[in-house]
Amino acid sequence: MPPPLSRRRFIGITAAAAGLGLAPFERPAKAEAHLVTWHGQVMGAVATLQVHHHDRIVAGQLVERSLAEVRRLEAVFSLYRGDSALVALNRHGVLVAPPAELIAVLAECRRYWELTGGAFDPTVQALWVLYRDHFSKTDANPSGPSTLALRETMERVGFGQVRFDANRIVLAQRGMGLTLNGIAQGYVTDRVVDILRAGGIRNTLVDMGEPRAIGSRPSGEPWRIGIADPGRPERINDTLEAVDQAVATSGGYGFRFDPEGRFNHLLDPRTGTSAHLYRSVSVLMPTATAADALSTAFSLVSEDSIGSILKTEGGEVRLVTAQGELRVLTG
Repeated sequence: MPPPLSRRRFIGITAAAAGLGLAPFERPAKAEAHLVTWHGQVMGAVATLQVHHHDRIVAGQLVERSLAEVRRLEAVFSLYRGDSALVALNRHGVLVAPPAELIAVLAECRRYWELTGGAFDPTVQALWVLYRDHFSKTDANPSGPSTLALRETMERVGFGQVRFDANRIVLAQRGMGLTLNGIAQGYVTDRVVDILRAGGIRNTLVDMGEPRAIGSRPSGEPWRIGIADPGRPERINDTLEAVDQAVATSGGYGFRFDPEGRFNHLLDPRTGTSAHLYRSVSVLMPTATAADALSTAFSLVSEDSIGSILKTEGGEVRLVTAQGELRVLTG
């Protein structure tokens, strides 16, 4: 069953605005582009899939192929489906013969856990449950869970307690759980990009909440990706230009457990507290998986730590500090 408090995210996969370049055979630039659109839900969020193509049949096939892959991966990663592989792992603490994609994402989790000194850690699901249950009570203490409850929960947090290989995944502590919300949507975006590229599309923007550009715009200009104003998330505060890159943004405004916003969904696995260093963190990386994971982790670490990681990983980060100042960091 999905938790009563959840972070809802609008997911759209938008394959090109107009004038797509196609490979290997390029149609005349003025050829009519057909649009095939699908609306539904993916991983508990409203979803839209749109593909522009000069051949309507091919466009429909690309939509069907992308949706089939999204649905298949949803059955692996979703916390909203009672029959997903991730829910089964959290329920039993062990999963035998896990899907290859789950192992692949856990390997990425381990990489970003090590890279960020533990700031990125999918075992924060235990903390999510703690805060969800606490603030779901009508008489909830506004100061948050008790020190004892937090200390006991922190014993079930730490990716070092997750053991996995191709045959088995084991959560070492009873009551541990994983959430892949900070990386799985980026991974799914990258898989959809692979499908569209294999289908011959070379200029498009794939947007699953965290957009990734394939090439540039058909005009040759970069894609312009809006960044929400952390004070008024319905408004665009800044834009990033992307060519063959992905953008992900994290901010405490995304979900708050309490009306005052003292406790948000960006939970620090090292302390059990919520992120308040920055109002928002936007990351530009070559893949959506990297951008998704690092936008989460960078919300919890200092600017110096972010700068050190960018020296090895490349990319760009735009921070809106707690005081409202925009900072741009590059590798």
